[in-house]
Amino acid sequence: MLAGLVSATAMGAETFTARLTMVPIEMATRANVAGEGAATAVLDGRRLSVQGTFAGLRGAATVVRLHAGVLTGVRGPVVGELNVTRATAGEIAGTLELDAAQAESLLQGRWYIQVHSDAAPDGNLWGWLLPVAAPGASR
Repeated sequence: MLAGLVSATAMGAETFTARLTMVPIEMATRANVAGEGAATAVLDGRRLSVQGTFAGLRGAATVVRLHAGVLTGVRGPVVGELNVTRATAGEIAGTLELDAAQAESLLQGRWYIQVHSDAAPDGNLWGWLLPVAAPGASR
């Protein structure tokens, strides 16, 4: 697996995108979950830089966390936090240094962003960071 990481990052930075959508954790909190957003991330070596925007939350954003799922589409533990505008619309941004296993997990599409808010403290928006294929490249 490490050989895949070395070959992928040796050729240059890898870019990822995420569409942030509403995810009610349980039916009782569904009315508090609203909004949308998008994010882009760049993995350059082992440095991950993330930037994005969100809008339409029912309460001010409180925290944005990066999670690593066990598999793509399966939720997992927090691996880092990003800076966030504490409002119902704004920006997210941050940089993290990853270890080899974290970088490989990200390259396999297992990481996601989750935006929490006053109205939905268990999670308001989330989206998977998926690799963007370079023009003419096949994945």
